[in-house]
Amino acid sequence: MLEENLRDFSVPLGVEEVGEVVEAGDGIARISGLPGVMAEEMLIFGDNVHGMAMNLERNQIGAIVLGDYAGIRQGSVVKRTGKVLQVPVGEPLLGRVVNSLGQPIDGRGPIVASEYRLVDAEAPGIVDREPVNTPLQTGLKSIDALTPIGRGQRELIIGDRQTGKTTVAIDAVLNQTPGDVRCVYVAIGQKMSTVVRLVELLEEHEVLSNCIVVVATADASAPLQYLAPFAGCAMAEYFRDAGGDALVIYDDLSKHAVAYRQMSLLLRRPPGREAYPGDIFYLHSRLLERAAKLHPDKGGGSLTVLPIIETLQGDYSAYIPTNLISITDGQIYLEPDLFHQGFRPAINVGLSVSRVGSKAQIPAMKQVSGMLRIDFAQYRELAAFAQLTSELDSATTSQLHRGARLAEVFKQRPNKPIRVDRQVCILWAAARGMLDAIPSHAILRFETELFTFLDHTHPALGQAILDTGALPPEREAELERAVQTFTEMFAEIRPPGETAPAREETA
Repeated sequence: MLEENLRDFSVPLGVEEVGEVVEAGDGIARISGLPGVMAEEMLIFGDNVHGMAMNLERNQIGAIVLGDYAGIRQGSVVKRTGKVLQVPVGEPLLGRVVNSLGQPIDGRGPIVASEYRLVDAEAPGIVDREPVNTPLQTGLKSIDALTPIGRGQRELIIGDRQTGKTTVAIDAVLNQTPGDVRCVYVAIGQKMSTVVRLVELLEEHEVLSNCIVVVATADASAPLQYLAPFAGCAMAEYFRDAGGDALVIYDDLSKHAVAYRQMSLLLRRPPGREAYPGDIFYLHSRLLERAAKLHPDKGGGSLTVLPIIETLQGDYSAYIPTNLISITDGQIYLEPDLFHQGFRPAINVGLSVSRVGSKAQIPAMKQVSGMLRIDFAQYRELAAFAQLTSELDSATTSQLHRGARLAEVFKQRPNKPIRVDRQVCILWAAARGMLDAIPSHAILRFETELFTFLDHTHPALGQAILDTGALPPEREAELERAVQTFTEMFAEIRPPGETAPAREETA
């Protein structure tokens, strides 16, 4: 029996590549050994701290540490995992706040996900795509009418700090119908208090259940800030590849570029312009190219991206802003002067553009907004010119008079998105001159009460625009009669002392 047992006895032997930390600090570790390691492969340091191989050099490996690097010392053992970094994806993440690795940080228990995806995946090829032609309604009149965004588009939001960039992006999230467009908000390098206020706002408007919030705060290490947008994109791609529509917001990529610069300099990669590494353009292009509208053979889903970039004193010709402008399909430029003048959202119509254009508009909006962009841009120029002279001809005065009302129509309260049928109604009235008799300061009240009036007296009008997307002549005539009736009623309830403006009023 002993001889039999000895004959059948065997000890399984396993071969495992093991490396050793040469130096570590600031979220970076240099490792010797591990000759078979792959680029961007996950590594495990001694105390179950994960890292990722970035630089594969002749004698050493440069790796980033994804966690607490305080316990990593010279001589610490490093092991391979044989896997590239993945994050959990799917429905269980909706309504949750997670970090760059997909781990929950909202105190609501673990996330049980059945599927994982690569963080840095390849973008769809040209054969797998189709042209962008379906609108993504943001609820903001100045965007949906003048710089429309389509599903599958990449539209850059650019401006100085404290000009309302995040507010514009969040309004787009609030306007999405739960279940129709899934939203992923990625906060990069922001204060935790700012993120908490944002989550409370989403809960207040009952849309958090339709969103995933990925957070890499200002006190997070540079590697975690670098990974955050890639992780958020992977989570959104799950909904795109399942045939649905997704919206991702990167807030903001200027801090992402700074985090990548810090990592690259610590890894001793050669610096380029403004000390950014030479592949900074490739970094953002491979991230943003993952936005796409897929061909019906591939499920027909879409991934729309709204990256945010912060400029310094309006310098949108700086290195990172120009890179992103060249990658994206248009930009929404927020101007500090307009913001301080009370014109909010402070969108500069002249510098903002959408390269998809009217293809991403419903027919009714396309019909209404045809000349609005040109008229509004001309009004801005005339208003600046009118400040230099007191003698204006009647045509210029009339154009300034209507432009002032149009400017008031484009103003909008924050976190109050407007349905597209209501936008069509008020913009149609402004373009036809039906608001010329309304004082500029009363336009906002007129708009609010007009919407209430139409909902009660002509509910089929708005529903028809939503259902068909069109404004046929019979509906247009019905809208004209409704606006005329309400204008007469509005004039009757004008407060005492409030009179109709003179035709010479400018702005």
